[in-house]
Amino acid sequence: MSDPFSYEVVVIGAGPAGYTAAIRATQLGLKTACIDRTVNYGGEPSLGGTCLNCGCIPSKALLDASQKYAELEGLAALGIEAKEIGLDLSKMMARKDAVVRQLTGGISSLFDSNGVDFYPGSGRLLSERRVAWEDHEGSTKEFNAEHVVLAPGSVPMDIDAVAVSNEGIVDSTGALGFDVVPNRLGVIGAGAIGLELGSVWARLGSQVIVLEALDSFLPTLDKRIAGQAIRVLRKQGLDIRLGARVVSAAEKKGVVDVVYQDDDGDQEISIDKLIVAVGRRPYTENLLAEDSGVDLDERGFISVNDLCETGVQGVFAVGDVVRGPMLAHKGAEEGAMVADRIAGFKPSVNYATVPNVIYTHPEVAWVGRTEQELTAEGHAIATGSFSFGASGRAIAANDGEGMVKIIADAESDQILGVHVFGPQASELIAQAVIAMEFSASAEDLGLTMFAHPTLSEAVHEAALAIGGRAIHTVNRKKK
Repeated sequence: MSDPFSYEVVVIGAGPAGYTAAIRATQLGLKTACIDRTVNYGGEPSLGGTCLNCGCIPSKALLDASQKYAELEGLAALGIEAKEIGLDLSKMMARKDAVVRQLTGGISSLFDSNGVDFYPGSGRLLSERRVAWEDHEGSTKEFNAEHVVLAPGSVPMDIDAVAVSNEGIVDSTGALGFDVVPNRLGVIGAGAIGLELGSVWARLGSQVIVLEALDSFLPTLDKRIAGQAIRVLRKQGLDIRLGARVVSAAEKKGVVDVVYQDDDGDQEISIDKLIVAVGRRPYTENLLAEDSGVDLDERGFISVNDLCETGVQGVFAVGDVVRGPMLAHKGAEEGAMVADRIAGFKPSVNYATVPNVIYTHPEVAWVGRTEQELTAEGHAIATGSFSFGASGRAIAANDGEGMVKIIADAESDQILGVHVFGPQASELIAQAVIAMEFSASAEDLGLTMFAHPTLSEAVHEAALAIGGRAIHTVNRKKK
């Protein structure tokens, strides 16, 4: 390892999957380099990938700030009078940018303290685990690596009918940087990204129209949870139109004219801004040389096994570029697993317990299977639910929308899925993940003591309800 450009591990990509792999590899004593192409708005290299720079973190900064602004309207019910409340959008955006700088700078400090060698620019896998690095000025170097971890992340997906201009028509990144609140805002896509961005701008005063091509709302969710969610979001002002397929969008004189088709034929709306939020795709452009030996599947993802191994010995791929949900925490766990396996340990990722969250308010969170999936497979199940409308803590906080639903095997009582729509669902779901990781039964949760008054009691009561033993709600009679 005397050659400065020879490494035991080279990681391409410094999002949560990549930087976790790099940091963990150095913790295990492996000489490690990390290459990443991301630059911030000032053109400077910025670690953290999409998540920290233009995804999870800035969107949550705006979601939390906008929710606090929206809550001001409900203070009167709590006996609080707030007068002359104003919105300084530029200050809100400045704080969002400051949060991003703090956290991306934190990754840089972690690289320094752990001894990760960072190379700003683009990485490309060549044959025999060689990696070509090109910096932002166009200079190139070639690394020799014993192991390579591919973690290039993902980018917003385009649709043929709508061209993103970054003026009137933007993608999810552009939607985080508006300098004025649009009067009328269109969002294409009623997935997590579309609903979160729509919520931000609706809270700040936009009239938001969400156009979703599918006829069902969040079809991968539990149907009961999805039904509650769309009702509440519509009540909050999101005009969610299902079965609405966008066929064109044109900008002229500061207005975006959108044509979409529904059951009644062609429809047209005129709006100030249009957000294209139809999902993300793996970013593999210029990542793999033809003779690298690494294959892509029919959807453009890197082909890997359950341990994130590609078809080339010593080459791994993790995060958004491989199968499974495009979630930062899933990628980070894969990154840590791969580093450990390179060092000779034998961990694995339990893909059955990956939590999912939509950060609207109330939040939506779930882990495991849905009732409709299990029923379709002929699986005998038992369910229990509890409404936040019966939770003392939720009522006291004036936040009683939503519910917890738990699904268990009818015979063994093992928990198969937990679904939450309600306040702090993103935190509550961790209890379910831990329980399922240890193959807990609903009875195990029911026998566990929860503090009172807390939102967590809703999880406890839902577990009790499976056996008809809930205390603070009427139990369903068993057939």
